[in-house]
Amino acid sequence: MATLEPRGVGVDEEPGPSSARESAEGVLGRSYRALSVGIVSVVVLVAFEATAVGTAMPVAARELDGVGLYAFAFSGYFTTSLFGMVVSGQWADRRGPVGALTAGIAAFGAGLLVSGTAGAMWQFILGRAVQGFGGGLVIVALYVVVGRAYPERLRPAIMAAFAAGWVVPSVVGPLAAGAVTEQLGWRWVFVGIPVLVVFPLALALPQIRRRAAGPVDGRAPGGVDRRRIRLALGISLGAGLLQYAAQDLRPLSLLPGLAGAALLVPTVLGLLPHGTYRAARGLPSVVLLRGLAAGSFIAAESFVPLMLVTQRGLSPTLAGFSLAAGGGTWALGSWVQSRARVEPYRERLMTAGMVLVAAAIATAPSVLIDSVPVWTVAVAWGFGCFGMGLVISSTSVLLLHLSAPEEAGSNSAALQISDGLSNALLLAAGGAAFAALGGGAVSHTATGAPGAHPAAFAVVFLPMAGVALAGAWVTTRLRERKP
Repeated sequence: MATLEPRGVGVDEEPGPSSARESAEGVLGRSYRALSVGIVSVVVLVAFEATAVGTAMPVAARELDGVGLYAFAFSGYFTTSLFGMVVSGQWADRRGPVGALTAGIAAFGAGLLVSGTAGAMWQFILGRAVQGFGGGLVIVALYVVVGRAYPERLRPAIMAAFAAGWVVPSVVGPLAAGAVTEQLGWRWVFVGIPVLVVFPLALALPQIRRRAAGPVDGRAPGGVDRRRIRLALGISLGAGLLQYAAQDLRPLSLLPGLAGAALLVPTVLGLLPHGTYRAARGLPSVVLLRGLAAGSFIAAESFVPLMLVTQRGLSPTLAGFSLAAGGGTWALGSWVQSRARVEPYRERLMTAGMVLVAAAIATAPSVLIDSVPVWTVAVAWGFGCFGMGLVISSTSVLLLHLSAPEEAGSNSAALQISDGLSNALLLAAGGAAFAALGGGAVSHTATGAPGAHPAAFAVVFLPMAGVALAGAWVTTRLRERKP
């Protein structure tokens, strides 16, 4: 991109073998095919988990008598993933991404098994936390693989392929999870997913070892940065304390809330690029935008199935399917941003994307009015996901463009920390507002009568739309000023 100057050295060099044949190939050319299929398969695994688990979650929460802790089942995942992201960034920069990726997939599967066998809500949340740590390891390792194994010209295309990996799970996941939940029980949704781990590992790991293993340029791996590990522990603990305080809603909960805030402020400043909090131009704004976009959207989306099941009487299958079209439109948005002809207009596309996200979130609670068709959510979410496809893939492309090779792991971790921390904090805030207005008592009767707390849902969605609008402003600060 002409207006974004790369930092450091070697950013535009082609990683891996630099033969003339490779320089002309696409992501599915002979040289990259096995690697591309393997890592996209990992994304498909994560996508199937997200869509399937989201569909089964309302039933699991009610069976475990944990609707009041519903937000923790999501935010617990994001909290531990913060620690995993920092660990993965250091691991990948110093020793290559293979170890972090393998360990992450193993933890991801183990967490699913713990949740699937839970007898109480606290055990279910514990499993989600283990799963989140594994997810944090995996996502940063994948970014490092992309930065090292693919030339810069192919990175928008592989990011678009990541988004396309959500299409089939978004359609099949809710239907399959809903059917399994209704016929066999929600537990089978969790314990069945780990079997999908074997294929991605077998296909991707040999290629990752060949193209992206070891430290950058063969340099000897450095020691562990204990300061960053301490900061990572601090950010996870701080986020956890804030979430506990937000859910407890008693005067005494102010104490852990204040302690969490005291931990978060210095750790966030130490782990994110300088100037992120004030939307400094360039890399800091890219990192901030990722958090605003992902946090607002995920916090809102997490409550959509619960709202449709409890307020409009939909089955878990139909509630999950209302979000299915979003996988296709998200992939479409990501494909649009990958086209070379739109490169000069990337920032404008990202602004439009955030406006679509804000509009979708603001439209969703309209179905709390009985006269509004329930398919309104599906249509709105399709447009919102198109906007997310434009924004999320573009932030990934810009992040790698602005990072020197030896900083790809740390900067990718910062991007994902912004993503995960925003998810955790906004879910905690939304969960607190939801509980304060009686959301913990929301229920759906056998006669199909809606629950009695529609305002508990509205107070989640509308503030998140405001956060997305703030993200639209941040998109105007992605360009670095010319000297």
